[in-house]
Amino acid sequence: MNRLTSRLLALAGLFTVEVAAGLGLFVAAFAGFFYLARVVFVHHSQALDTWAFAIVDAWQHAHPWVVGPIHFVTFFASLYFLLPASIIGPLLMRRAGHPREAWEWLLAMAGSVLLNQLLKLYFNRPRPVNTLLHTYGLSFPSGHAMMGLTFYGCLAWLLARHFGQRGWVVPLLLWAGLIGLTRVCLHAHYATDVLAGFAGGAAWLVASRGALKLFWKEEKAVLK
Repeated sequence: MNRLTSRLLALAGLFTVEVAAGLGLFVAAFAGFFYLARVVFVHHSQALDTWAFAIVDAWQHAHPWVVGPIHFVTFFASLYFLLPASIIGPLLMRRAGHPREAWEWLLAMAGSVLLNQLLKLYFNRPRPVNTLLHTYGLSFPSGHAMMGLTFYGCLAWLLARHFGQRGWVVPLLLWAGLIGLTRVCLHAHYATDVLAGFAGGAAWLVASRGALKLFWKEEKAVLK
């Protein structure tokens, strides 16, 4: 069997149900991001953003006590939290005997930060003028949504895959979703920014994990 055939068979062996699901998620997330970008920058539609602000403003007006919890929740995808957590988390994962997964988590977060900043610079959308929170930078896509989904999504996968803690998957993903909602409540982002952040985070998480999985496979083959 020649080397080319061996490589093709190895690649075919990588195409599992998990890979197929990941590919489907990546395509859906990429399509969602592309659609939102067209809505905002091609059609210049503000219908969704206006509707979302009206809903969260009415809710906060009816329940003013939620302002404190909203600020509390949004902190858990801020730079002040994610920077140390993205270092401590992988270190703990490494100590638990999963060095490759630790690198995967760390690189996923580093790539998410870089990709988010590049996308912000490319789309160059200013933040809402009526923000309730003093924020810096550009608006599309939301960094809290994108990096929050990357961080908690990667953590959910690692807990389910390597520690058998599948019960944490839904709560962690819901927590990432709640963080995104707080950005709209605080008028720090438009709803389309947050949805694009979720789509970008999901696409990046799947792509980075797939690339690293292929890299580990190739490295293992070379070592043999």
